[in-house]
Amino acid sequence: MFVFWVWRIVIKARVVVFALFFGVWMPLGVIGASRNTSVVNVGVLFTHDSVIGRSAQPAILAAMDDVNADNSVLPGTKLNLILHDTNCSGFLGTVEALRLMEDEVVAAIGPQSSNIAHFISHIINELHIPLLSFGATDPTLTTPYYPYFVRTTQNDYFQMNAIADFIDHFGWREVIAIFVDDDNARNGISALNDALAKKRVRISYKATFSPGSPTSVINDLLVSVNLMESRVYIVHVNPDTGLSIFSIAKKLEMMNSDYVWIATDWLPSILDSFETNNPDVMNHLQGIVALRHHTPDSNLKKNFASKWNTTSFNSYALYAYDSVWLAARALHTFFQEGGNVSFSNDPKLHEINGSKLQLTSLRVFNGGEQLLETIKRTKFRGVSGLVQFGDDRNLIHPAYDIMNIGGTGMRRIGYWTNYSGLSTMTPESSYSKPLNATPNGHLYTVIWPGEATAVPRGWVFPHNGKPLQIVVPNRVSYKAFVTKDKSPLGVKGYCIDVFEAAINLLPYPVPHAYILKGDDSLDYNNLVYDVSQKRYDAAVGDIMIVTNRTKYVDFTQPFMESGLVVVTVVKEKKSSPWAFLSPFTVPMWAVTAILFVFVGAVVWILEHRSNEEFRGSPRQQIITVFWFSFSTMFFSHKENTVSTLGRAAANFKG
Repeated sequence: MFVFWVWRIVIKARVVVFALFFGVWMPLGVIGASRNTSVVNVGVLFTHDSVIGRSAQPAILAAMDDVNADNSVLPGTKLNLILHDTNCSGFLGTVEALRLMEDEVVAAIGPQSSNIAHFISHIINELHIPLLSFGATDPTLTTPYYPYFVRTTQNDYFQMNAIADFIDHFGWREVIAIFVDDDNARNGISALNDALAKKRVRISYKATFSPGSPTSVINDLLVSVNLMESRVYIVHVNPDTGLSIFSIAKKLEMMNSDYVWIATDWLPSILDSFETNNPDVMNHLQGIVALRHHTPDSNLKKNFASKWNTTSFNSYALYAYDSVWLAARALHTFFQEGGNVSFSNDPKLHEINGSKLQLTSLRVFNGGEQLLETIKRTKFRGVSGLVQFGDDRNLIHPAYDIMNIGGTGMRRIGYWTNYSGLSTMTPESSYSKPLNATPNGHLYTVIWPGEATAVPRGWVFPHNGKPLQIVVPNRVSYKAFVTKDKSPLGVKGYCIDVFEAAINLLPYPVPHAYILKGDDSLDYNNLVYDVSQKRYDAAVGDIMIVTNRTKYVDFTQPFMESGLVVVTVVKEKKSSPWAFLSPFTVPMWAVTAILFVFVGAVVWILEHRSNEEFRGSPRQQIITVFWFSFSTMFFSHKENTVSTLGRAAANFKG
């Protein structure tokens, strides 16, 4: 018993000493910077069994090992990643996010799905947990409503602008969008519609199918779009189900030279994940143009590939790897600036703590806002390139590779950047040069479906379409221009001949039918109005181009014109020998006579003292003045002027 009590006394003493030491040292550790925190938790949310997940998971784990092995980042602190599987479900993704928040994580990486990101964003906003998404590309996630959402991949807004530039480059004016019916695809196609509208291009039809639809549904969908006019298809679907579209299209003979297929980044994500491309799969993809996130070649990227001993990883793996490093670097700066890892209860959740869901276990990260600001200003070079964010929490310098699938792989035919558009110059070179010094609008030759190098027209007359309805004025007069006939066309005339000649110049058939309308009392304004209201597709005939008609219909260039004509009333008058005097009025004659007499008087005043020819009786001198004035009209006066002033006056009158 004695020994027992001695042992208890010794143990109690040690406990007291430890308690005293702990009571003094521990508060100092909390008051100071939390650099002494041994483990910091970061959550990771993504679908493990998916095209993106299978590439992202080893990259995320490799990044965690590299961060913990690097003494320059988070020294003395271990980065602990807690992985949760969202199973491609919005509901399960939300549940897993709630479970993740119970582990008191300071940041979350993922998810890969934009649909799940919308749900989770509401949770992280409430708990102040920054979310770094390496796979959510939905443009609508970049809004003030989701301030804690940071996109570490490219925004689909830029991808859709790249597609719009590509379509405009080849001059197509109508496209058909094929996409899965979920929020991510709908919002992406909405951004595409806005981008195309700026190029005066429209989406003629939106073909949607539900996630997980059987092949029979996709088959019926492709059959319906094949009956339409446009032959330019844009496919925006999930990587896990997208390949079935092209295999069905191949069976329907929709992969020949008349078709254009454009795929978003989901297709290169699949092909980049393969160790070796399956020949059967590649056979279905020949001639497709696809966009891939541009990640520049660098030593970091080469070292990353050498660790895996493979090159079969897609761009999402690179973004996931950099997302882990972004969280680590931001936490390192966060701790250096005095940040503290601490949590507090959410009063909103405390009010409903009677629920069996145990929502009170969800706690608010007190340093969330400071860490978010640190993440937004973090800048470094990663395996995906420059990691730096703009004011909208998107990566700056968005860029895409334009890929053309052919043979057993893909080849790059150009690039697209938000700075210079389409170009064969690398984005790194484009961003480093002035905009006017960057050649844009150029691509290498595209090998289209059917191994064609000629650019497809992009449209055909629909198989179930009606012939063009051409209205023709039916009048008895002016039969040379257009009139009824018993020929197969039903009409004839000069206007019909011109129209048929133009139709025959087209490289494709244009089915059309002529419809006679009206009689001698036909109102041409009503005929033109019917065309504007789409009752007819066009009108052919002796239709005059006037201003009010051009306001609601388009006319061809006139192939007959009378020129500019002015019509006025003309009164016939008989000619007269004295017609040359008609411009002279009586006042004009009077002024002319007075002027001649005045000049003659001035000459007489200057000459009569020194010139004997201007002397004599008063009657003779008056006659001399009038005669001098009259003879000056013909420059034949016989009197000679002697004085200088007299000569000047006589010359002035002449």
